[in-house]
Amino acid sequence: MTADAQTLAFEVDCHLFEGCGFPAPSVWSFIFDPIFVVGPVEFNKPMLLAIIGTFAIIAFFWAAFAKAKVVPGKFQMVAEALYEFVRQGVAREVIGKKGEPFVPLLVSLFFFVWMLNLWALIPLAQFPVSSVIAYPVGLALLVWVTYMTVTFRSNGFVGGIRNLCVPSGLPKPIYVLLTPLEFVSNVFVRPFTLAVRLFANMFAGHILILIFTIATWYMLGTFLGTVYASASFLMTLVLTVFELFIQALQAYVFTVLTATYLSQALEEAH
Repeated sequence: MTADAQTLAFEVDCHLFEGCGFPAPSVWSFIFDPIFVVGPVEFNKPMLLAIIGTFAIIAFFWAAFAKAKVVPGKFQMVAEALYEFVRQGVAREVIGKKGEPFVPLLVSLFFFVWMLNLWALIPLAQFPVSSVIAYPVGLALLVWVTYMTVTFRSNGFVGGIRNLCVPSGLPKPIYVLLTPLEFVSNVFVRPFTLAVRLFANMFAGHILILIFTIATWYMLGTFLGTVYASASFLMTLVLTVFELFIQALQAYVFTVLTATYLSQALEEAH
């Protein structure tokens, strides 16, 4: 259990018209006590959700394609539609024919990120794993290592450096300024922004839902307070629906950006 403001509000039965202050959510809403400890590793709730999510994704596609049929059933059709969404809408659309070897990676990234985000709205879990920055950073590092590997494997060492730092078709004097900027952008800024974009959206979304959820409970106690609480509860529902859209969008954006980097890595340096 997390020692966050929401738990505190329910435990002390804190309400607006009883004179107590609003127990606002804080960084403690994202810190969990370990479930158990193995050596230096503390196994906590986000780690458990990430593992369960991984097995849920594997089980879903295994069940859909383990005994694939030429005329698919409804379950297989859904799985195929989801797979083709990433294959056609991301890999083929962004990378082209060269993107086929990267389809498994892109499909895995999309559904894993989406699952990490979806935990925020699943009962009993109610926490987006990607709002803990270690998870977006880990995924961004995976993308970065793949991006660098493909860049140098496709272009060689010299060609890879040119691919990362020297865009073609520009006047030569501008390269004095542009080359270091491109190097910093491609090697350092890209993985940083990839991680922070996912983390910040999920962190902010969880904080907003927490604020209005806590406020719903906090303002109960009188007739006027119940009116306020109803408005807060309605806002919670609106934000929850909006968060469903943001969760899928962020998974899509993460996957598209990964495909964009891979597409650049496959380009021949000039």
